[in-house]
Amino acid sequence: MAKRKTKYVCQDCGYESTKWMGKCPGCQNWNTMVEEFEEKQTAANSRSFVTSARGGVSKPEPITKIERKQEARISTNMKELNRVLGGGIVPGSLVLVGGDPGIGKSTLLLQVSSQMAKQEERVLYISGEESVKQTKLRADRLGVAEDNLFVLAETDVEYIEKVIEEMNPTLVIIDSIQTVYLDGVTSAPGSVSQVRECTAAFMKIAKTKGIAIFLVGHVTKQGAIAGPRLLEHMVDSVLYFEGERHHTFRILRAVKNRFGSTNEMGIFEMKEEGLTEVLNPSEIFLQERTAGSAGSTVVPSMEGTRTVLVEIQSLISPTSFGNPRRMATGLDHNRISLLMAVLEKRVGMLLQNHDAYVKVAGGVRLDEPAIDLAVTVAIASSFRDVPTRPADVVIGEVGLTGEVRRVARLEQRIIEAAKLGFERAIIPKKNIGGWTVPDGIEIIGVNTVNEALEQCLGGASSGGSTFKL
Repeated sequence: MAKRKTKYVCQDCGYESTKWMGKCPGCQNWNTMVEEFEEKQTAANSRSFVTSARGGVSKPEPITKIERKQEARISTNMKELNRVLGGGIVPGSLVLVGGDPGIGKSTLLLQVSSQMAKQEERVLYISGEESVKQTKLRADRLGVAEDNLFVLAETDVEYIEKVIEEMNPTLVIIDSIQTVYLDGVTSAPGSVSQVRECTAAFMKIAKTKGIAIFLVGHVTKQGAIAGPRLLEHMVDSVLYFEGERHHTFRILRAVKNRFGSTNEMGIFEMKEEGLTEVLNPSEIFLQERTAGSAGSTVVPSMEGTRTVLVEIQSLISPTSFGNPRRMATGLDHNRISLLMAVLEKRVGMLLQNHDAYVKVAGGVRLDEPAIDLAVTVAIASSFRDVPTRPADVVIGEVGLTGEVRRVARLEQRIIEAAKLGFERAIIPKKNIGGWTVPDGIEIIGVNTVNEALEQCLGGASSGGSTFKL
């Protein structure tokens, strides 16, 4: 009998080697190489699912002759989820949902399953981590009780495929992809080979039968989805469910979406009865703001098509060590260092002997450049110990020469600020004109950081231009 060949596969990145190594050359992680048997792929297994779906061999077609069809979507009752997915669930799509343990992935998908079942759609919830009775306990807590929602505790992919064939549901939930296995793969469940082959099997089911499948994926301690990077390339959409453990708010982001934008964000709040949608997050993030405090500014940030007003807080204090500390929560650490360097060089603030702590209140993470000016004003306000006006919002990108650059979709930001009662908006001067200013808010255009600081902390500036309706 021929000896079976073995290989060593990294469980984090999928790097393969013929010998064991303590440190993976691919991802530089230690003790991640696991021995697995090398499987020979047969011709039947390697056949494309597109070929089997069409019933014959596919042939190349001119792109001008291909018929364009609008993807029909299944709308859920969760507007936040519909926004992140691009308008609803696409039949035949394969969606991967990742997040930290206990963040609410199973709760979210069980609530979505219940809403789909209420629309007379057959939903199959497959749990590989909990028994049917344990799933029932969570369903009772969430108030889920629909006849069209079926629960199955199973980890064998071949048996799961038979059940799907018999039921023909509209939606299938696999919780989680790291617990299911294929008999033909000799490695343990959760390994790189098992995750890859099981995902390929579910992708074939989704594409050939037109069934939407949601896969729950575990994450590593670095926050990335466990398993090979190939897993994220195989699926149609990758959603990250994130949030701080000590906050009740949860944020759903799309980092990959073949059927919609990847800039959208859905906000939920975790309560005893489950996850509830936050339809107006700006009021939630600003309701605990203390007026008249130094180091606090408000910025309208764009998250996809939604405007969210968030508070940026800063604390500048003299350092007790040789090297001052730079700490950021919800912001890029390197951006804080860059903006403080601009304040030192262009404004003349001596910040090199001070510790800086900057935070986005509410547990939100901001990445767009339009928040630069608000961060700069918050740092200067804390350094001078001069509070900003509570009714001001600050918008703008800051360049290395101290200039304030224009930002995109300014009108939408100002409209949201006016709705919440803000009276002044400090914006780039080059953004003035070409749009309608809402009633009740004053627009002040600035060209440099110095002009913005004079408006926010030191009264009127001769360099800024003002107009009001």
